[in-house]
Amino acid sequence: MPASNHRTRPARRVRMTGAQRRAQLIEVARPVFAEHGRDAASVEEIAARADVSKPVVYEHFGGKDGLYGAVVDGEVQVLLDGIRAALDDPGARSRELLERATLALLDYIEQRPDGFRILSRGSGVGQDASGSFATILSDVANQVTGLLAAEFTRRGLDARTAPLYAQMLVGMVAMTGQWWLDERRPRKQEVAAHLVNLAWHGLSGMEARPRLGR
Repeated sequence: MPASNHRTRPARRVRMTGAQRRAQLIEVARPVFAEHGRDAASVEEIAARADVSKPVVYEHFGGKDGLYGAVVDGEVQVLLDGIRAALDDPGARSRELLERATLALLDYIEQRPDGFRILSRGSGVGQDASGSFATILSDVANQVTGLLAAEFTRRGLDARTAPLYAQMLVGMVAMTGQWWLDERRPRKQEVAAHLVNLAWHGLSGMEARPRLGR
């Protein structure tokens, strides 16, 4: 029986919509930026991983900086949404809300390590100030300030200092999170418990008029 001359045709690529292509490029670019940083990452590598040509990246984002900005914006939104959801319970006690906020940040670090690495490096050249890590943490601290102000008022402390303490608390959790991202021990729940232990008992023993040199 003569051999068949029929050849199997390669599968045709499924065309993506513009929104789908943007989402794909952002997803592909995230680990590249996390691994190399904004400056060392290349459009060539991102395009190759996405199986597209370089002009496709430029068409959707105008270049590497535009794509990087889109990645940062997406990660900021995910992080802030998690914090806001954790604090969105008017009936919860203050300590419970502090525990939820701490776990929300650690959850983000655990579930999106590439995103956290990108944010903790800062937004990079050409990015809006809203993408800087310090500004992101400030935004998170703003979510915590109301919680602390209510607790301070209840304890007879000066509620006007709540924004300062909110910055301290968020900075403590974020820096510990950076360390834990590489160590990955102890487990997340234990890290959160230790953070809340220091924060809560530190707050519960606060003086109404603290002074140095005592």
